[in-house]
Amino acid sequence: MTRAYPEYRVGTASWTDPTLLAAGFYPRNAKTAEARLRFYADHFDTVEVDSTYYALPAERNAVLWAQRTPEGFQFNIKAFALLTQHAAETRALPAPLKDLLSSDTLRQARLSHPPERVLELSFEMFRGALAPLRAAGKLGCILFQFPPWFVANAAHEAYIDLCRARLPDDQLAIEFRHTSWFNAHTARTLDFLTDRGLSLVCVDAPQAASIVRPPFVATADIAYVRLHGRNRQTWFQRAESAAQRFNYLYSDAELRECAAAVHALRPVAQSAAGARAVYVIFNNCYADYGVRNALIMKQLLGTSSAAGV
Repeated sequence: MTRAYPEYRVGTASWTDPTLLAAGFYPRNAKTAEARLRFYADHFDTVEVDSTYYALPAERNAVLWAQRTPEGFQFNIKAFALLTQHAAETRALPAPLKDLLSSDTLRQARLSHPPERVLELSFEMFRGALAPLRAAGKLGCILFQFPPWFVANAAHEAYIDLCRARLPDDQLAIEFRHTSWFNAHTARTLDFLTDRGLSLVCVDAPQAASIVRPPFVATADIAYVRLHGRNRQTWFQRAESAAQRFNYLYSDAELRECAAAVHALRPVAQSAAGARAVYVIFNNCYADYGVRNALIMKQLLGTSSAAGV
């Protein structure tokens, strides 16, 4: 049977946040990582893995993720901090990277400006660890969430090209967090991404002048939407965890508004065919807010309740 496009895939950012585990989403007998992932995959057909931002992923974990999810399930992987020009915790670096650093650097709590070989090896290790997901057909997008100081300029465009070259077989989703990429620069940004087949990350977030709100358009045949919640107060506070920063439960009316924006998502080029798949990820990861909202969004977008729709 011919599939109607676009295919909507709805899920959450992480399935193991401590506040979610305490919220009652998982049954009492789902006490292991395997049981929780299997239960999650009974309700959603995609997830965004954020642990890979804090530490390079292990290939063994990718093997287990592939084994514990049904055919067609898709993992979207958040790029490791060093790959997106964020600082990484030095103690969390694997031994092959530490071996390339000086003793003075190893004594620092965070590594902000890695030597070229460290960055190169980070890309190699990141790419290699995801091989089991690629082989299983379960690797969705690699999310590159760039920092707020990653401004629109030629050097940063060149760095995005480097990321594309280092991960040639993967679909990259690009989330900008500096307003210079849009407003007067919007057309150039959209053309830049479209020419390279990179997916613009469309976001829903609180209203504030400093918070980037890209247009809801597709710059590749895969579209990516992240719903961060609209808690303006916690957005600008120094929170103890990401869950606290994104403590927001969308109302049914707000979800209908977001669903309409997703349904209306169109390609940048009028002649383009449009997205064949749209990932809709709830990043309001406090308690069970994300899963509750995601279940309603699935109904609004008309997706199946089973994985691999």
